[in-house]
Amino acid sequence: MTDNIKGKIVIITGASSGMGEATARDLAAKGAKVALGARRADRLEALVNDIKAAGGEAIAVATDVTKLEDVQALVKAAQDAFGGVDVVFNNAGLMPLSPLDSLKIDEWNQMIDVNMKGTLYGIAAVLPIFKAQKSGHVINVSSVYGHKTVATGAVYCATKHAVRSLSEGLRQEVKDYNVRVTIISPGAVNTELTSHISEEGLGDAVRDVVSKIGVPASTMADMVAFAISQPANVDVSEILFRPTVQPE
Repeated sequence: MTDNIKGKIVIITGASSGMGEATARDLAAKGAKVALGARRADRLEALVNDIKAAGGEAIAVATDVTKLEDVQALVKAAQDAFGGVDVVFNNAGLMPLSPLDSLKIDEWNQMIDVNMKGTLYGIAAVLPIFKAQKSGHVINVSSVYGHKTVATGAVYCATKHAVRSLSEGLRQEVKDYNVRVTIISPGAVNTELTSHISEEGLGDAVRDVVSKIGVPASTMADMVAFAISQPANVDVSEILFRPTVQPE
């Protein structure tokens, strides 16, 4: 499976922890060259050091995905360091669940900026490159909640539905350029994502459930590797995964 991964230049946002970190480690171990972006530069540098110590190739760039210029700088750094870009994994995301009547408008805006605009900026930063070279792979992260809507998750679900919709629109638009587009929709995964929930009572309840049933972050790494490893004429359009015991 590593044959189509080895040597590929992969950009990963939200790479300082959780699914981004696990994917960075996994792809680097399989021979990919990874360019890692996140706001926590110290954690990124530690991750790069680990990857290099294990014989892999990696760079890190402090990146706020809500700023297009930051994402563009991450892409340029990958080009400068490795000579190009083959894959972008738009992984950065937030999930501060709350009922709408709590009016946590700042959190709504954060989710829109990171989950939706951050994904769009990742696409915008690589699309001209992919079109020019007539190859490339965009991997976006939706959610089980991008397939359904639940109480306390209206805004989060809306952003993840939006990621699925824009990804499908992108897929239809880039066929002439041989660009692949994959949507990955995880269920409960043990990451820091639940730490964003500030709603009293709700955060503890969600964290308790996820701690009991969540799959490890490496599960996402397996899904990303599967999508990338397929032959160039195979476009894995969507993967939805969840713990076997997850009821919804």
